[in-house]
Amino acid sequence: MGSYTADLEWLRGGQDFAGNRYSRRHKIRFDGGVEIAGSSSPHVVPVPQSDPSAVDPEEAFVAAIASCHMLWFLAIAAGRKYVVDRYVDHAVGVMGRNAAGKEYVSRVTLHPAVAFSGDRRPTAAELDALHHRAHEECFIANSVLTEIRCEPVRSGED
Repeated sequence: MGSYTADLEWLRGGQDFAGNRYSRRHKIRFDGGVEIAGSSSPHVVPVPQSDPSAVDPEEAFVAAIASCHMLWFLAIAAGRKYVVDRYVDHAVGVMGRNAAGKEYVSRVTLHPAVAFSGDRRPTAAELDALHHRAHEECFIANSVLTEIRCEPVRSGED
């Protein structure tokens, strides 16, 4: 297996660090060269110290789970000769407290809506099985203790 990297850079500049009045905005660079703006969540650290336009760790965590699930779903569907035309998801993560009282992302719920074409289309049971298998194979889902739910959006086609 390979290794995966992300490089982060935060610079204080002239900000009042000791007074806790500094921006949490930073750069995140991925091994493929993509760079995004990162920040703490405005739900955790108020604006202006947080930048709501940047990606916070909790959002990135939810996105990683949803992306991994989708990629496995697509691979499994292709292997079973289904033709997927569109896959969209509105993934939602919620915070909770563990037994020690620490906050954590306690649940991630995926809401994938998948459009198929062609003569071979999955039944509702087959679609559920595709999502179940994708969840079982997802590297990210297998890496976390967070409860991950998948609640596909039904298109009305079986």
